[in-house]
Amino acid sequence: MKKEEAILEVQNLSKVFDANTDNEKDVLKDVSLQVARNEFLCILGPSGCGKTTLLRCIAGFEGYEGSVLVNGQERRLPGTDRIMVFQDFNQLFPWKTVEKNIQYPLKRQGIRDKAMLKERSEDVLQKVKLSGYEKYYPYQLSGGMKQRVAIAKALALKPEIILMDEPFAALDAMTRNELQDELMRISLEEKCTIIFITHNIQEAIVLGTRILVLAQEGKIVVDEKNRIEKPVTPASEGYGATWERLHSALYQ
Repeated sequence: MKKEEAILEVQNLSKVFDANTDNEKDVLKDVSLQVARNEFLCILGPSGCGKTTLLRCIAGFEGYEGSVLVNGQERRLPGTDRIMVFQDFNQLFPWKTVEKNIQYPLKRQGIRDKAMLKERSEDVLQKVKLSGYEKYYPYQLSGGMKQRVAIAKALALKPEIILMDEPFAALDAMTRNELQDELMRISLEEKCTIIFITHNIQEAIVLGTRILVLAQEGKIVVDEKNRIEKPVTPASEGYGATWERLHSALYQ
């Protein structure tokens, strides 16, 4: 990838837990990668390989050695150019309505105009198919609906990159498939750059335009374009071979 094409560059990123103690552990070691604008990058890897830590470093939630650059500018701290969506359903303020949850970070950005705030929240709720739920509270929503609101909250900030840490892992299979379809549609319509962590090989093949497989310490053992035509099903040409290749890399 040419440097000018990359929206994100991770350069020689290393992260140590419990440094200078008997429990010191290299979680990530000299990880380097580039992500192109509008790419949907899915990251697979066994538990403990550093997937979530890598995402948190990119988001600015962890200290690290190395560099993270967005559009060529180094980013060490959290910012609205990189928004993270978590697996946990409880990432919304329970005392705020759906629209107030979405509007809160916009207010923190300095947007005070009530009409603009309302327009922005209504727009993103329409995109995630939750129009009419503006006045609902999180306790009135299903898990899948809460994740839709979390995605809407991210979209409202118009970030350069959306970071997603297994956002559908706790959902039932039917809801998960539905949200995969919705996220794919949104990524195409909004021309989002998404980095998506999953343990599910099928999910990576269905969503990703590019797939990474990580081993321990964040070592990249597979980095390939997903050339299967979308929408992807198990009957799609090349699906079986891709699944086997990723499975072998994960469990070698």
